[in-house]
Amino acid sequence: MRGFFTPLAAVFALVITAMSSPAIAQKAEGQWSLAIHGGAGTIARDKMTPEEDAAYRAALQQALDAGAKVLAEGGEALDAVEAVILILEDDPRFNAGRGAVFTWEGGHELDASIMDGRDRDAGAVAGVTGIRNPILLARKVMTDSPHVMLAGEGAEVFASEHGLERVPNEWFDTEFRREALERMKSRSLSSLDVDTKFGTVGAVALDTHGNLAAGTSTGGMTGKRWNRIGDSPVIGAGTYADNRSCAVSATGWGEYFIRVGVAHEICARLRFLETMNWLSMSSTPVGAEERTYMVQLVADEVMRDVASLGGDGGIILVTPEGHALYSFNTAGMYRGRATSEGVNEVAIYGDE
Repeated sequence: MRGFFTPLAAVFALVITAMSSPAIAQKAEGQWSLAIHGGAGTIARDKMTPEEDAAYRAALQQALDAGAKVLAEGGEALDAVEAVILILEDDPRFNAGRGAVFTWEGGHELDASIMDGRDRDAGAVAGVTGIRNPILLARKVMTDSPHVMLAGEGAEVFASEHGLERVPNEWFDTEFRREALERMKSRSLSSLDVDTKFGTVGAVALDTHGNLAAGTSTGGMTGKRWNRIGDSPVIGAGTYADNRSCAVSATGWGEYFIRVGVAHEICARLRFLETMNWLSMSSTPVGAEERTYMVQLVADEVMRDVASLGGDGGIILVTPEGHALYSFNTAGMYRGRATSEGVNEVAIYGDE
């Protein structure tokens, strides 16, 4: 939460301050930044064994290190985002790729998206059932098609035409997820009652060339029906990247994130603040600490809006200056961040 309940008035106070000091601290040469998530929800220490805690932290660290390596070697933000999500899609602990939740009918329908902050090019796929790594397919849609989103059978055909690895739907099965579906059906529970966390995975990155990227991948919600699609493949809801403002990836109750347009809303508000800075007459730069606080307030306010409608979840965020932040309105969120300034951390619970 990190200031989640800070009143909106505080944001306006920061705007007034920013309007008198337009020069935002610029990204240092060679600077990079990365944030990742593996789902948000009811994640409490007393519900996790020490072994489970350690396993999740190790998985997050492995993914974080893979993305950080790309960036530290001068690689592109898109490649770093992809490197992170590939690892998390193949890890059965997370609700993306292998380990995806079951639909009501007992299968898996996967969604993913990716976005390039340089030109706001984007690709997304929804409801695919036989693609090992949906994030690779989303990127292919972005780079090798004239479209932004493909779904279902058409997306599968496109994947085959471009040589992406196919797997049987059963490849995504895990016993833990099957038990969750059976428990839901036998007790007439909702998906929220059996999903103690939203295991969607994602990453946002700033590379040394000053470019931003974001990506998100998910299996959706346990017991989903009628080809339900959440926010993860929806550009502007679950994923957004714009070099002028920020890169965001979300995890949570997708219907609410779609209604708020969470990822784009955060970036749009930050861009508005930049415009206010540019229009003002002062040349005094906003300090790094003040800037970080302002970005955090914006993210928290948008997540507060989600909560006001009844939704929950969280986001990760990276700015052009290299701020790597989180905001969530749940008990915990699997998350991590690393920067060229030496930050390297993973966390699970809300009080970390």
